Amino acid sequence: MNSFSLSIWSLIGAMLAQSIVSGLAIELFLRKEAAAGQRRSWLAVAIGSTLLALLHGYTLELAVRTGLYDLRQAVLAGLSASLFALGIYGIRRQTA
Repeated sequence: MNSFSLSIWSLIGAMLAQSIVSGLAIELFLRKEAAAGQRRSWLAVAIGSTLLALLHGYTLELAVRTGLYDLRQAVLAGLSASLFALGIYGIRRQTA
């Protein structure tokens, strides 16, 4: 696997992980039994994750259309998004 395809797959993983985080945060925001402050926090996480997923998508589009990519940035984005998704999933399981 060359560095370009590794960047592409890392960005796809980052985009999917941020989308999953956004979905989990929206689910937790919609719970009526949560306190208002907690619900606002989950809404902020959902909006931030959606924006990060968009950023990863735009970076992916730039790499595919023009061939411009940064392997270190793509791998860091994929790893951080995956770890963030695992963390949010763990928090979700604790609050359920």
